[in-house]
Amino acid sequence: MTLIFVYGTLKRGCSNHPFLDGQAFVGTAETAPGFALYALDGYPGMVAGADNAAGVSGEVWSVDDACLARLDELEGTDEGMYRREAVPLRTPFADRRVEAYLYLLGVDGRARLGNSWSE
Repeated sequence: MTLIFVYGTLKRGCSNHPFLDGQAFVGTAETAPGFALYALDGYPGMVAGADNAAGVSGEVWSVDDACLARLDELEGTDEGMYRREAVPLRTPFADRRVEAYLYLLGVDGRARLGNSWSE
């Protein structure tokens, strides 16, 4: 099982949440500082290296390998749109390995969002 931090359309009540059917919700969480959300085309992208002291809020899910493969496809990891990697989270997840999808394409001209996103 892999712990995944979701911050956009995969969250409960959002359009892509059905991709997490059958997986286990672990809890709400926030990243450590240094991550920010940008508005893309109807969904957010989280980027690293930003000067956001608040971090990004979202949810942690425990997912199996089959679900992880579906999420990688959804997020376009093979196309270089997102990369899945471990991200630091605040307590109570600070000491656990949790992965998230980081947006890899440019955000110039994109609106910077606050620390959370909702559909």
